[in-house]
This record gives sequence, structure tokens and C-alpha cells, in this order.
Amino acid sequence: PPPPCLSLSLSAMLRLIFLAALAGFTRASDVLEFTDDDFESRIGDHELILVEFFAPWCGHCKRLAPEYEAAATRLKGIVSLAKVDCTANSNACSKYGVSGYPTLKIFRDGEESGPYDGPRTADGIVSFLKKQAGPASVELKADADFEKFVGDKDASVIGFFADDKSTSQAEFLKAASALRDNYRFAHTNSEALLQSHGIDGEGVVLFRPPRLNNKFEDSSVKFTEEKFTSNKIKRFIQDNIFGICPHMTDDNKDQLRGKDLMVAYYDVDYDKNPKGSNYWRNRVMKVAKDFLDQGKKLNFAVANKNMFSHDVSEFGLDGSSGELPVVAIRTAKGDKYVMSEEFSRDGKALQNFLQSYFDGSLKRYLKSEPVPDNNDGPVKVVVAENFDSIVNDDSKDVLIEFYAPWCGHCKNLEPKYKELGEKLAGDPNVVIAKMDATANDVPSPYEVSGFPTIYFSPAGSKMSPKKYEGGREVSDFISYLKREASNPLVMQEESKKKKKKKDDDKIEL
Repeated sequence: PPPPCLSLSLSAMLRLIFLAALAGFTRASDVLEFTDDDFESRIGDHELILVEFFAPWCGHCKRLAPEYEAAATRLKGIVSLAKVDCTANSNACSKYGVSGYPTLKIFRDGEESGPYDGPRTADGIVSFLKKQAGPASVELKADADFEKFVGDKDASVIGFFADDKSTSQAEFLKAASALRDNYRFAHTNSEALLQSHGIDGEGVVLFRPPRLNNKFEDSSVKFTEEKFTSNKIKRFIQDNIFGICPHMTDDNKDQLRGKDLMVAYYDVDYDKNPKGSNYWRNRVMKVAKDFLDQGKKLNFAVANKNMFSHDVSEFGLDGSSGELPVVAIRTAKGDKYVMSEEFSRDGKALQNFLQSYFDGSLKRYLKSEPVPDNNDGPVKVVVAENFDSIVNDDSKDVLIEFYAPWCGHCKNLEPKYKELGEKLAGDPNVVIAKMDATANDVPSPYEVSGFPTIYFSPAGSKMSPKKYEGGREVSDFISYLKREASNPLVMQEESKKKKKKKDDDKIEL
């Protein structure tokens, strides 16, 4: 006899179908997975591919994972993204020198091309890799191609050449190849496109993003040099690409930082609220243009206060509520200035702030804990406000530890560092110091990217501190200071031994 039929209610069937679909959905991933066994055989299948070397327990890897997945989906069919679990595939990770997680590397035609140093958001990864995919400069053949290319959210650089074999086009393509990581390039030999843009024979034009068009600057800029060389074209692009006041994003922040830069932070969102985004940006630009026209040197930008919440916090600003922009300046040297007056629609508050900055009357902003009332311990407590008086005292050698309160290595070091301070408490020429680098601004030229970070600041050479790379036992520090200190060390234990010896001599007499 045939087996009995199993009946399911309609709701139960729908539930099973939904769960099956959900299971399939959660398993689906557009990120390729490579192993030791297949890495070498599969990597060569891709003209261009980004590979993440990761560990499942790594917090940074977990934070990157959803962004990496989203980028892989958006780049499907354009550029592949892959990952390698280094806890299970040590050979591949070792071969490519992976020493921390996540490590991202770009491969071209099976060969390592270099590290990926771009943004770690989906938008940033997509933007970066699109510039890497295909030719450095896209060929435009018709007006529709042109309109689509310049309609992007990023600026566009287009070369117009009547002769595709000209040296000018060759120089343009050379510049495009050199700058493809950061900017978008296209070229055309279409006679119709040359005519429609008023190009006589050859020319290079930089088109700013349409969404950032404004009445304070032209929407496009022409290359005006008579001779086309790649170096001149590169300089033209770098001088003009951002205009008066660009929108700072994860994708371009590294190109904007490192200069004297003023940023207005507010709810910038060109996808959901382009009108509101430009409303405040135009008010910044009006004031900025007045100062730039006077020959003042400063770069300007607007940025989303939530995306750059860390920056806002570093300036001691509250960006959590309110529509008004908050404004701050960070110089190339790392000095910070904050606009304390509320941003006004007429621009006067911003004008006053900038005038004070250019006059030199604006007080520098320091994120600092209070100066300790009592600082007589064996390890001097340094905060931003007393850094100069303690660490930059030209008459003393200073060993300073930059730490974080939550850092386990710092906690392990603390008793040894205190013992070192006690041993040298009687030395008038050496200071043992520490600074909470999470609660205080770390001044230039010190660079702190991990904890603990220890520097030796020699007497008479305060602008050239030396990073301490030795062991972390008391004896290691003593050996280092004996070698580096400006004067012979005066140690507490030695003083006690000498005193005891003198006392013994007295008894013998």
C-alpha cells in the first residue's frame, strides 16, 4: 500500500517556506572565502580583487564584516572581495606577512599589488575599488556617457583630445594612472563633445559634483597651461579638486587632513537632505570666500557630525542635538581651535571666529584633565595643561608613558614604572612621567597609536623625542637611561648602600 500522506496546514507550509528562504538568505554571501588549499589557484582568476585576512575573535574584524559584505554585494560583477580566516589558514597569511587583523591587500592578476589603506566603510570601499577597476581613465564616446560620468557624487576630470595619439593625451593618461586611487578620470576623442564644450583641439576640465554647485565658485575649471605634462596636470587637479568648501567623507578625509583645516559639523546628508546640507554649506562658503579673497590661507570643509562624532568629541563640542553647525580648526601641526559662539545664520559668529584666528588672538583649545593639586609622587602626572612645564623643561631628561586606563599592558607596567620612579626620585636631572592619552591631547611631535607608548625626551632637544622600544622591566629602563641620559643617574638604592657603608666604616673605627 502507498505510504500515508502527510498533511500540513497552509500556515505551517508558509512558515517552512519562510524559514527555508531565511536560512538561504543568511547563508548567502558575496564575499569569497579562500583557504590554504585553494588560495593560489583561485587568486589568479581575478584581474583585481581585495582580500581581507582576519581572525574570528578580532573586534575590528567584526565591525568591518557588515561593511565588507555590503561592499561585496554592491561591487558584484565589477570587483571581487574575498576573505581568509588566518586561524585556520596560517600558510596563506604567513606568506603575505600578515601580523595583525584585519589586514587588507589588493591583488592584480594573482600578484600582491599592495596594502589597502582606504576607508573601511561600504561607501568608501566601493568608491576606492571602482577607481581601481578597469582603465585609469574611462573613454567617453557620446553625450550620454559624459552626462552619466559627471553626474557622480565625486568630482570628475575629463581630457578632451582631437588626436588620440597625441602626446597631450599620453600625458593625461599618465596623470590619471598616478592619481587613480583618489580621483575619477575620463577622456574623449569625440568631435561632438569637443565642440559642445568649447575645446579647440585639446583640453582638460575638472567638473565639480553637481550636488555641490553654488554661486561662489564655478562648477568647472579648465587647465590653462600651454604645455600638457603629467606633473602640471596632477598639480592642477590637486589645487582645484575640492574647491572652496568640499564635503568631507570617509573617502576623502585623508586628502583633506594634514593641512590647516576648518570644518563645520552638522547633519550633512546629500542623499536625504541635499537642500538642507547646502543651506549651511553656502553660509560657510560665503564667509570663507571673503577671507580667501583677502589672501588668507586656510582650507574649509563641511562634514556629518555623526559620521565624525570622534572629531567632534576631540574638540570638546556637543554635536548630539540641534541643527546649527559646530565649528573647529585643526592645523597641520595639530593645534586646535574651537568656535564657542553659536553659529548664526548671518555668518557673523563664523566671521568673528575666523578673524580672531587670523589675528592670532584665538586661544588654542586643549583637551586636558585638571592639573593635579599634588604632584609629588615618584611618577609625575602629566596633563595637556602642564605638559610644557614638565616634559618640555629643557633642563631635564623625561621618560614619559602614554597610557589608557582600560589598557591591560599599562596596568601590568604600572608597579614596575612606579618602582622605576622611586629608584630615581633623588635624581634632579631625570623625570619619570605618565599621561592618560585618552583624556588629554598629545602634542606634536609625539605619535601615539597604541598603549602603552613610551618616549624619552632629552634635555636640550625637546622637539626630537625618541620612542622607547626596549623591555619593560625596571632593569631595562635603568639600562636605557644610563645610556641615554644627559647626566649620570643618581639612584636611590645606591645612595642607601653608600650610607650603610659609611655607617659600617664608623663602627669599625
